[in-house]
Amino acid sequence: MDGMSVEDEIDLKMKIKRLYKKISEVLQDREKMIIELRFGLNGKESKTQNEIAKMLGISRSYVSRIETKAISKLSKEFEK
Repeated sequence: MDGMSVEDEIDLKMKIKRLYKKISEVLQDREKMIIELRFGLNGKESKTQNEIAKMLGISRSYVSRIETKAISKLSKEFEK
């Protein structure tokens, strides 16, 4: 966060906290897990859709559909 003002850092931290809260409230367990793995949230390493598919024993396209649905749900929540 080099070069950011204190206000910008606080704003960013508040937005991140809000994102994690929405992820917990809005997404189903599988959606939450895929988003966390895909984007490296909660200290997890980010993974490709193929890696996640192999871990869960499902197709890559199914991972993609779940990811798209989860992102759509989160987007709608933030539009409110």
